Amino acid sequence: MRNFNDELSGAQIRNLEKIIDKKIIDRTNLILDIFATRASSKEGKLQVKLAQLNYRLPRLVGMRDYLSREGGGIGTRGPGEQKLETDRRHILREINNIENQLKEVEANRDIKRKRRINSNIPIISLVGYTNAGKSTLLNKLIEDDDRASKEVFVKDMLFATLDTSLRRGRLPNGQGYLLTDTVGFVSKLPTHLVEAFKGTLEETIYADMLLHVVDASNKNIDIQIKTTMDILKELDVLNKPIITIFNKMDKIDIGSLIYDNRFVEDKIFVSAKNDVNIDNLKQLIQDRLPQEYRYVLMRIPYDEQSILNHLMNNYEIKNLHHEEDGTYLNLSINSIDFGRYKDYIVGWEENYTWKIIIELYLPMVKMKA
Repeated sequence: MRNFNDELSGAQIRNLEKIIDKKIIDRTNLILDIFATRASSKEGKLQVKLAQLNYRLPRLVGMRDYLSREGGGIGTRGPGEQKLETDRRHILREINNIENQLKEVEANRDIKRKRRINSNIPIISLVGYTNAGKSTLLNKLIEDDDRASKEVFVKDMLFATLDTSLRRGRLPNGQGYLLTDTVGFVSKLPTHLVEAFKGTLEETIYADMLLHVVDASNKNIDIQIKTTMDILKELDVLNKPIITIFNKMDKIDIGSLIYDNRFVEDKIFVSAKNDVNIDNLKQLIQDRLPQEYRYVLMRIPYDEQSILNHLMNNYEIKNLHHEEDGTYLNLSINSIDFGRYKDYIVGWEENYTWKIIIELYLPMVKMKA
């Protein structure tokens, strides 16, 4: 068996196999084979299968397994129809069937995505070259949240993550956020895969911020950075806040790290494996998220427990106190929720002065009572 680091046509594969009498696997076919073994969700498997069929269709004529053979039978145009035509029609039917199934999956995903967007919880998307350590970093970012979901799968191999993972994290100020882990990029990503995983990659379009994870120890670091940025450009998401995270700093000395900084603005150096600089990363994410916060005092009536549950699930609550007219609490709230729940806000401080408003306001409430 021979591997080629480029995409070959069907004729090229056929001719090479004749010359060297070995099975030929080009770059695209190899990636598709790897993807097929990694996909676990229904959508992931359908996407990979669709990419495989779109890759195979134009190569029917040239590939050895699809040499023109006479075939016939019920449902064909006649006993003289070539096996090639039967294969082509079969692939086209499969493609159409998979596309219909994916439309249903995409419709369900769109509904869930709209719910996330309407919740006004910030969405942060991890992007980067395959095996850069995105999943390891995701697990580190969520591990301090006792309400976080289970860890995502991590393994030191290419394309360990194919299916989008969604987890809940928490910033230093208590703000909850959603963190998505996307499929790893690769240079010269086959067109079929870009199209097939378009729905998965769209998670970056709806994100409020992108975390670009880079394997700092990789000798091809510039190629990997440029590959990721080129794909993000195709997705038209370069206008979003992007933090470049140089990961695996346990494998390289920062003084010997050389990279093209044209694509790098906000950056931080971490080791997700060894938990180095993760707290500083969380603070940087909080500082760069395109939201404003105000420290407020709120009074939630007892018949509005759904609001109280939302606040407690998404913010760090301070000075929780129950009175006859409702529950009083302090928290740093984002501008969206500030507007949404303004009728429940009884006082606020600007610019994070963190004055304990409840100590000033609550006595006044009791005096009025």
